[in-house]
Amino acid sequence: MAEGRPVAPVRWSEDLASLRNPALGAIDGLAESWSAERSLELFRRMCLIRNFDLRARQTQLDKDLAGLIYLSVGQESCAAGVSMAMKGSWLLGQHRGHSHYLAFGGRPERLVDELLGMASGCCGGMGGSPPIHDFERRIVGHNGLIGDQVPVAVGMALGTGEKVVTVFGDGAGEEDYVLASMGMAGSRRLPMLFVCEDNDLSVLTPTRDRRTWRSVEVAKSFGLEAVDIADDPWLVAHWAETLKDRLPALINVRTCRGLWHVGTGSDNNADWDRWALVKNKLSDLGLLGQAEAIERETIESVEKLWTSRLQTRSGN
Repeated sequence: MAEGRPVAPVRWSEDLASLRNPALGAIDGLAESWSAERSLELFRRMCLIRNFDLRARQTQLDKDLAGLIYLSVGQESCAAGVSMAMKGSWLLGQHRGHSHYLAFGGRPERLVDELLGMASGCCGGMGGSPPIHDFERRIVGHNGLIGDQVPVAVGMALGTGEKVVTVFGDGAGEEDYVLASMGMAGSRRLPMLFVCEDNDLSVLTPTRDRRTWRSVEVAKSFGLEAVDIADDPWLVAHWAETLKDRLPALINVRTCRGLWHVGTGSDNNADWDRWALVKNKLSDLGLLGQAEAIERETIESVEKLWTSRLQTRSGN
């Protein structure tokens, strides 16, 4: 750049800003096309994620949990939806990864023990939230370098030929090694499903202050199929199911986080509340009573689990 030349400001168009929409990509009648049993299973997974993480946060507030935790409150629907379609795939999650670990069948008791620093935890009690593994369930965590799991996931797909799901945030999606990984997956036609949980924030910096391009456009330029949708869990599951045999592909999921990094403050005036929207839809489907029963059962079982493991740690 020539000395003294002014730098042009980043321009974030109204069209791009309008993508922050809870109905982005909506398909009429989609939830109604599901069986009651399947819709309730979808909600059950969301319920486990939400209540597990709310209890983890309370444990932290009670000062019974000293390590760093990254919570999935507000983003439960993405993990629940993807897991409904990608059973049996390898999963490489991100730092905010409790949701995918639990949705894909990771053992909750081992995650509790990890967060409590116990040797029986999924990483021997030494890793906390990011590197949560359950190799027997085909779940691999990451080491805290933002987006580092994505090239590892591509290497796994290349080496094994098996389907691999990797999850990252919209900030991680700007890293060169993440973009290069999508390029390699496209050129080698690898069985990779990339999932971007796009909450429009990298720590506290909104996307409009970071870039003007869209992840789906970049992915398509690499030869991937790609969709940009809101975090309606039925919609997420629909696209995961649609794309799982047309890989590689990217699903960019517009979502709203409930809590900041390491489980501290919360974002004010979130664009929408997916948890409330899902419960409203279940009510429309005539399933609210069954859903509330699932919620009560989940809260009880999560409380029992945390209480038991806290007592075990204290030797009681």
